Amino acid sequence: MHPAFSVIFLTTLIGAGQGLFLALFTGQIFSQFKLMPEQHNESFFYIGSLIAIILLSIGLFSSFFHLGHPERAWRSAAKWKTSWLSREVIALPATMVAIAAYGLAHYLGFTTPLFTMPGGTGVDATLLLGLAATIATYALFVCTGMIYGCIKFLQEWHSPLTVINFILLGTASGFTLATALSAYLNTGLVHFYASWAIFFTLLAFIFRLASLRRNSRIKPKSDLRSAIGVNHKNIKQMAQGSMGGSFNTREYFHGAKASFVKSIKYVFILLVFVIPLILLLLSLNVSTYYIPAIAIGIQYLGLLAERWYFFADANHPQNLYYQQIG
Repeated sequence: MHPAFSVIFLTTLIGAGQGLFLALFTGQIFSQFKLMPEQHNESFFYIGSLIAIILLSIGLFSSFFHLGHPERAWRSAAKWKTSWLSREVIALPATMVAIAAYGLAHYLGFTTPLFTMPGGTGVDATLLLGLAATIATYALFVCTGMIYGCIKFLQEWHSPLTVINFILLGTASGFTLATALSAYLNTGLVHFYASWAIFFTLLAFIFRLASLRRNSRIKPKSDLRSAIGVNHKNIKQMAQGSMGGSFNTREYFHGAKASFVKSIKYVFILLVFVIPLILLLLSLNVSTYYIPAIAIGIQYLGLLAERWYFFADANHPQNLYYQQIG
């Protein structure tokens, strides 16, 4: 498939924004249930929420660049009963509103317990809004992943690993970003977030390797004979019928050499997983925001490469027919 950079920015930016919110709420949950010292730095939560909203907003804005008629974008939500894209169009602004409400509640100091749980833990408005935003966040992850995972004829995408990788990669980048933000605001949570970022990065690495292994073993269900309806063992295409490209050759094939695509795979493995893991391990013992900030910068560049490879790796069946331009 042809990787559209607007979609690459959309999926990576909103994934990081979703992951950052999950990191914020995880820290609050651990503090609320006394699994770590109670945190009173409200600025960390509302500044983090603001950053998450900015990432989601930029991602949403970038999505308009791959629409033929951006003024009709609102119509994309009409088929929510059958289309994962329509569901994503609904889930994205819903997630933004929920995270904004969560951050605003922290900013306004709505931390007085509304009721107390049997164990003595107080539940305030920020906790309830965070729970709602968490549900919306995971719904958005599933919708985004299923846009690609539901396409049966693209065998590289049609797997539960597609949704799992969207969730894990977004969560890993969000926790890495939370590590940098925590270090910058001096919240004392660097070790906590760095540890979780390492965990999610390793988990994402395992599942991404699993998808790479799976895709390398895929046997195409179609061949050139089935593509053109001619059952002959010796078929060789000489031309596609025209001397130039077409919509099919532009939109359903990336046009890059096989060696380049292969090199991108090793690049994103290095940038998304290996280098950030080393830097996050250093962050466990060094109290400066520079190291995790560099880690998230490198990891995001790697995510751009990973998402490009994700699209380029999917081989559209129509390429069996449009093998050559002339």
